Amino acid sequence: MFGVPVHLNASMLLLAVLVTVLYGSFVRERLDLSPAAGYAVGFGFVVLLLLSVLLHELGHALTARRYGIGVRGITLELLGGYTEMERDAPSPRVDLYVSLAGPAVSFLLGFAAVGVTVALPNGTLLDQLAFQVAVSNLLVAVFNSLPGLPLDGGRALRAAVWAASRDRHLGTEVAGWVGRSVALATAAVVVWLTAVGVLTTFGLLFMLLVAFTLWQGAGQSIRVARISRRFALVDLGRLARPVFAVPTGMPLAEAQRRAGEDGGVKDRAGPAALGVTDSSGRLVALVDPVAAEAVPVERRPWVSVDTVARGLDGVPRISRDLDGERVVHTVQAHPAVQYLVTAGEDVVGVLHVADLARLLEPKRKIVT
Repeated sequence: MFGVPVHLNASMLLLAVLVTVLYGSFVRERLDLSPAAGYAVGFGFVVLLLLSVLLHELGHALTARRYGIGVRGITLELLGGYTEMERDAPSPRVDLYVSLAGPAVSFLLGFAAVGVTVALPNGTLLDQLAFQVAVSNLLVAVFNSLPGLPLDGGRALRAAVWAASRDRHLGTEVAGWVGRSVALATAAVVVWLTAVGVLTTFGLLFMLLVAFTLWQGAGQSIRVARISRRFALVDLGRLARPVFAVPTGMPLAEAQRRAGEDGGVKDRAGPAALGVTDSSGRLVALVDPVAAEAVPVERRPWVSVDTVARGLDGVPRISRDLDGERVVHTVQAHPAVQYLVTAGEDVVGVLHVADLARLLEPKRKIVT
């Protein structure tokens, strides 16, 4: 829609079934409808909910595009939806506008539905649908405006802290911790509402799932802020491992022995990466460390390096001149175990993704 790809997650089908059955049963009893008519109305409400969530996300997407931020797509799922953007907002002001655009759309839809409800005769089918659309959109708008990531209000809080401190990472971390508080408060409130009989068991379980999702999202935001602070430490000239080249056909055990004796280069992240050269001495492949490690030690004298190597055309490349943020974005866009680090057309080293992970998250155990 409007040039923005829209994806429907399979989990949305579960929500569609639940709402169709639950709301269909409710409206059937309230308006004395047949079972088929009740479920048809329930499905109609699902469609209205989907459109509401889509318009909410389009508010984010179109506002982001208005300020020059590319949008990869919108995904609708069980607990709502999200908009994936190509880059972060360039300033706190733009971050604030983009974050509040979604709740603003939901508020407009909610108040418009309230107006329709007031104008329609009470107790009719259209009146019931308009009332439910009004309630759902206003609840989404209010809840999303709470000041904690990953909610829209959390992004607005991040923008405010960013503007005051001139530190985007601090804004993200503060909004993440507030988001965890919002998740705990949400869980406490729904348990209390269930205890006093306002929420059913289904409502309790659904809202606890929402609270758990908020907790996870807030934690991820805190982690991202801490990682982003260390982007400045990424120097591919020092982080990339040197390439220790061996001729094609050499046994893996002998190649590893020679590379171990070479000892690598001072200040590099780890031992040299094994490269394979052709008969003319030209580098043509890299040994895959995961594949090499999978070969039993006793078989390595009989296995050629070519067997566990990958042609250079199949290894992603990263320019040595990229800064930390662009290195991470490249790794996210092209996941791999290792990358060729280049200076122009020349290969100057190999980046192991585990080395990058250890630099960005030194306290986290990295499995290699």
